[in-house]
Amino acid sequence: MRKMIMRLAVGAALASFAGAALAQNFDDPKEFQAAKDLLAMQPQGPADKPWEQNLGGKEVDTSKYKKSGPYRVCFSNAGVDNPWRVVGWTNMQAQVEVLKSDIKSFTVADAEGKDDKQISDINSFVSSGNCDILIVSPNTTAALTPAVEAACQKLPVVVFDRGVLTQCPVTFINPIGGYGWGIQTANFIVSKLPKGGKVLALRILPGVDVLETRWSAANRIFKENGVQVVGAEFTNGDNAKTKSIVEDYINRFGKIDAVWMDAGATAVAALEAFEDAGQPYPIITGEDQEDFLMKWKAKNLTAMAPTYPTYQWRTPIIAAVKILKGEPVIGPTWKLPQPVIMQTDLDKYVDDKMPPLHYAMCGCKDLPGYPQRWGGK
Repeated sequence: MRKMIMRLAVGAALASFAGAALAQNFDDPKEFQAAKDLLAMQPQGPADKPWEQNLGGKEVDTSKYKKSGPYRVCFSNAGVDNPWRVVGWTNMQAQVEVLKSDIKSFTVADAEGKDDKQISDINSFVSSGNCDILIVSPNTTAALTPAVEAACQKLPVVVFDRGVLTQCPVTFINPIGGYGWGIQTANFIVSKLPKGGKVLALRILPGVDVLETRWSAANRIFKENGVQVVGAEFTNGDNAKTKSIVEDYINRFGKIDAVWMDAGATAVAALEAFEDAGQPYPIITGEDQEDFLMKWKAKNLTAMAPTYPTYQWRTPIIAAVKILKGEPVIGPTWKLPQPVIMQTDLDKYVDDKMPPLHYAMCGCKDLPGYPQRWGGK
């Protein structure tokens, strides 16, 4: 009976996430609950390869895509405009090297964070006739949907990281996602926040599904627990702007007890604002970026690091080769595990041999060239 209940919960959770691809609703109670269910699940797959694991997924028949190799893999990337994407992109290139006997060519177009350029990139890939499969990491959700749908009519498509509003790709690969991140981080702050404490929310930019749902899930939990959120501000991922915003809120409210972030790349800048103001460090949710992890350890912060693991950049390459070999892959939604770093396992991820902007949950130590190609010593 217990196994049957778990199977039903898995099916409901994945059905909710699959349906979510068809409607741009960033505050969906069903998706919120589905994320909670997925967070409670044990991943299936190789224990030492989380990028090959899945949470309750089902296999998709890809036999219709089978063809002789080696293969021409094309990749439309939203951009490499932040450290997380730089580390992930490095992971992906290293995974291509691992599978070089199966990959004849790996052609990449960088959209530089522009929807119109990525739409043009995808159209060019499709019309070129030089792609056996197309991998897409969309810049924004709604804008890229028509281009992805058009590509699906011509060749197999794998979407990862950020979603689109269609189920036409063979599979959509990402961790549990924004709702899971929001749940993990907000629950941590609620558990540590003093009564009547003030929370400042720092966001990057609007319109990206994984970022919007991080905030909607966190905000839901804050409201349910009567937490006072004194502001939610966009930083554009800029350290100077982040620091200025935090300084302004400290001046206005006297004390900020916690800082919630929808991405932690500027977490150290936020903490520096407290240092400059002579204020105690806040409760903070950063990310698995090394500069934040090292700061956390050095200052004994009350902190946690949610992750949107960069190891997910390995999975689309693995999936692409499997699809072209006609081997089944997890789909149409492939959910990877989404771990968090807590105080108890902080030492495991702090690595002073890696650059400050490296992401610790890279799953890259077995890849060729580690650590030098990631900037390590």
